[in-house]
Amino acid sequence: MHALADWISAAQHTLEIAIYDIRLPDPIWPVLHDALTGAAGRGVSVRLAYNLDTDGHRVPVPPPPHTQPSLIESLPFPTAAIPGEPDLMHHKYIVRDQAAVWTGSMNWTVDSWTREENVIITAEGAELAARFGVDFEQLWTSRDVGHSGKVDTAPLQVEGRSVRAWFCPGRGEKLAHRIAKAIGTAQRRVRIASPVLSSAPILATLAQVATDGKVDLAGVVDRTQVLEVIGQWRANGNAPWKEPLLRTALAHAPFSGKHSTPYTPDSVHDFMHAKVTVADDIIFVGSFNLSHSGERNAENVLEIADPKLADELASFIDVVRARYPSVDV
Repeated sequence: MHALADWISAAQHTLEIAIYDIRLPDPIWPVLHDALTGAAGRGVSVRLAYNLDTDGHRVPVPPPPHTQPSLIESLPFPTAAIPGEPDLMHHKYIVRDQAAVWTGSMNWTVDSWTREENVIITAEGAELAARFGVDFEQLWTSRDVGHSGKVDTAPLQVEGRSVRAWFCPGRGEKLAHRIAKAIGTAQRRVRIASPVLSSAPILATLAQVATDGKVDLAGVVDRTQVLEVIGQWRANGNAPWKEPLLRTALAHAPFSGKHSTPYTPDSVHDFMHAKVTVADDIIFVGSFNLSHSGERNAENVLEIADPKLADELASFIDVVRARYPSVDV
C-alpha cells in the first residue's frame, strides 16, 4: 500500500489510472485517499477509470469487482465508470507524468496484497507511457471497452531493453498468437503463471510443447477457477474441443494448482492471480489471463526481452508452483 501511495505521490503533472477493482477498508483506504487527493490538491491532473460491474450473474472468472462507485465518485477529480458488460475493464495501470508506468496483475484490495500471488512492474519511458496514454484516452472518451486497445505494438527501447506494449481488445487476438509463438519457439524453458488457460492458440501450443517434451515447461494455475471454466465449457457447449487440449497440457508438464476458495461476494479472495509467461529470455507480464475472454477484455501486457528479469520471474513462478500440489482436474 505504501509503495503504491509513494509512487502516486511522486506525480508532478498528471495521473491517468485504470483499475478494475478497488476495495480498501480503514485504515488502508486513507493511505491511498491521501495520496490521490494530495496529488490533486497540488495541481496534478488526476483521472481515474474503473470497471462498473453490471452483471451479477456471470461466471466468476475473473472474480467480479467490489468497487463502490459512490466512494470513487466522491474523490475530488474526474472519474469514469466503464461498463463491464459484455467485456471487462480489467486493467490495473497508472501513467504518471506521461513518463512512467505502473502495471501488472494487482487490484487495489487487501486480499490482493495479503492472500494472492501478484506481479507488479514499473517502467520509465515517455514513449512507453504514451502507448498507455493512447489506450487510456480511448477508454475515457468512448466509455466502451470494445473501442479500446487500438495501440501501436512496435518495439520500444525502455531502460536498455526491447519492450512491446500490448492492449486488448484491440490487439487481443494478435497478443494471444504472439504468446503462443514465443512458447512454441522456445529452446530452453517456458514458465507460466495464469489463473486459467483457455486461449485457443496458447492451449494448442502448450499441448504440443508438453507432449513433445523437448523444452523445460512448467507452471501454476488456480485449480478452482480452471474447474469453473471447464464447467462453463460443458454448460454452454461451444468449446468442448478445448478440454482435451487443457488436460493434455496439464498431464504432460509439471503444473501445480492452487485450491483457492470458491468465489462468493463475502468469501476471502485468495486466488493464484499472477499473470506471467516466460519463454527463454522473453517475458509477458500484465493483467491478461491466458484466456479467450482476456482477448476481449480491456487488458494490457508488457513483452520484455531481458535475460535477468526472465530468470527472476521464472524463479518466482517456480517458488509459487512449489507451494501447491500437482494440478488435478
